[in-house]
Amino acid sequence: MRGNDGAVINRKLIRPNMADLKDKVPGKHAWRRQAPPETTNAEAFYYLKQMNAKTPMVFVMKDGETLHGVIEWYDRLCLKVNRKDGPNLLVMKDCVKYLYKQREGNGRGGN
Repeated sequence: MRGNDGAVINRKLIRPNMADLKDKVPGKHAWRRQAPPETTNAEAFYYLKQMNAKTPMVFVMKDGETLHGVIEWYDRLCLKVNRKDGPNLLVMKDCVKYLYKQREGNGRGGN
């Protein structure tokens, strides 16, 4: 190749080492979607809200029994329920079918 002034210019083609590029460029696994989080903290938020407000709750168990009380504390596996009509209970979450807020009048759930 000749320059503007007619002199011969020797240019060497420089190619990068492919092993170096593989370390810098993320692989296919980097473009995959991240797995969703294991927990959304919605359950914890709900329990904390009911605990702070001392909301009377109704717990319907898997065997059909219902418990009435206020959530005192919770952890990953169980709830501590304070009751007026009986002893306080430690209820396993696996045994609870569903729970709802107790209304003052008819005992059915609501806001």
